[in-house]
Amino acid sequence: MRSAMELALFDLDYTLLSGDSDYAWAQFLIERGVLDRAEHETKNDRFFRDYQEGRLDIGAFLEFQLAPLARHSRAQLDEWHAEYMRTRVLPMIRPKGLELVRHHLGRGDLCAIVTSTNAFITAPIAREFGVEHLLATELELRDGRFTGKVSGIPSYREGKVLRVTEWLGARGETLASFPESWFYSDSRNDLPLLECVTRPVAVDPDETLRAAARARDWRIISLE
Repeated sequence: MRSAMELALFDLDYTLLSGDSDYAWAQFLIERGVLDRAEHETKNDRFFRDYQEGRLDIGAFLEFQLAPLARHSRAQLDEWHAEYMRTRVLPMIRPKGLELVRHHLGRGDLCAIVTSTNAFITAPIAREFGVEHLLATELELRDGRFTGKVSGIPSYREGKVLRVTEWLGARGETLASFPESWFYSDSRNDLPLLECVTRPVAVDPDETLRAAARARDWRIISLE
């Protein structure tokens, strides 16, 4: 059955936010002394550059990024995350990004944030935007603690397409169920999902995505 509502999907980092929540979390832990600066800062910078250049080894990155979560209790992690949200994330929220999300929510569209950043980091951010549905990289839990491993398919590149397909399938829907489907992203890494929707929108895009958007006559906007 075709739905009357439209579908609006949003990338998070450098789209709704003015920075990268994954990178900021690692830097937060480094500056708090939880992670050794000499050991982790160089790696964090390298992974961030690899992502921007479209050549990130997602497996190696997740092994690096998730390891600290396995070394601490959930209570301690949640305490740190509250400080991280207050000091790092809230200042990164783009007012125009919040306005865009509220526009789609106000129209009654089905909205979801689709991000490669893990769900521990991003679930509170999605709530801050008022978005119920979050398709993020899920983390394995054992006895209430993170194991440092991924659960299921990472929400990255083609993995975003698979995650959206699975989510909609669980609702008895597909992308074709919606008269229009939107996806807002800044990154070349999101070309697979941008190519699947009827309304791809490049948001302050990197050079590769900007060139692709111009070649395909996709809309280009700025939320800065």
